[in-house]
Amino acid sequence: MANERKFITENIRRVLLKEYLMKEVSRAGFGGMDVQRTPMGTRITLVTERPGIVIGRRGSAIKSLTRSIEDIFDFDNPQVEVQEVENANLNAQIMAEKLAFALERGWHFRRAGHSTIRRVMESGARGCHIVVAGKLTGQRHRTEKFKDGYIKFCGEPKIRNIDRGYAVAKLKPGVVGVTVEIMHPEATLPDEVDVTLPAEAAEQFPELAPLINKKEEPIVAVETKDKAEESEEPDTTEATEDPEEPETPEATEATEDPEEPETPEEPVDEAPADDPEGEQ
Repeated sequence: MANERKFITENIRRVLLKEYLMKEVSRAGFGGMDVQRTPMGTRITLVTERPGIVIGRRGSAIKSLTRSIEDIFDFDNPQVEVQEVENANLNAQIMAEKLAFALERGWHFRRAGHSTIRRVMESGARGCHIVVAGKLTGQRHRTEKFKDGYIKFCGEPKIRNIDRGYAVAKLKPGVVGVTVEIMHPEATLPDEVDVTLPAEAAEQFPELAPLINKKEEPIVAVETKDKAEESEEPDTTEATEDPEEPETPEATEATEDPEEPETPEEPVDEAPADDPEGEQ
């Protein structure tokens, strides 16, 4: 039970750290965070769109950020590293923040959603899915979805190939939640199979070239030869069997029992009726 509480406490601390960094580094374009425990301390890697804003002049901003992380979250010797995102249009968290900022500036949600999804697909993504939920046009809650390309909604392909980002836009009617899911260009799905030709396989694997270039034996020709030998052998199975004797009608009639002639029934004399006079 103690180990379970330890894991839960550690994960809660990481979630709170992520929320804190999203607020502190929002101007630089927060794209993600990774925390690793090492023997030298805790290494925190920040992925941002503009690393210069996080580092500051002569590293003043990142030093103050490191001190605040150590004081608030009680990490052992935290070391903050900043990395620049390769392509901001393929980072789901950055695109969610930009879409939420566009809604706060007054953009219509359909215009902002279609513009965001077009930028993502033009950058080479295989698919993009955007969900905007909240008080969009009236007093009632609405949910609008925008989808383009190929996207996975469940299973291991979603966990492995889908990047998810979430942001909140604060409008006058209320808050609007923005969810962005992006499938990266290098994502491979289970149903995609590449067939390699023998020549290409021999170039990639030289040690297997003799086996690949080896010609297969003509199995079909051997089978036809065996069939021809079988057809030449005489079929002796029928000759060994005893031929069936035809049934002769005379023999069958002779074996039957002759019917006995019917004898006429002899008349039986009926007894004379009792004479009442003879009895006297």
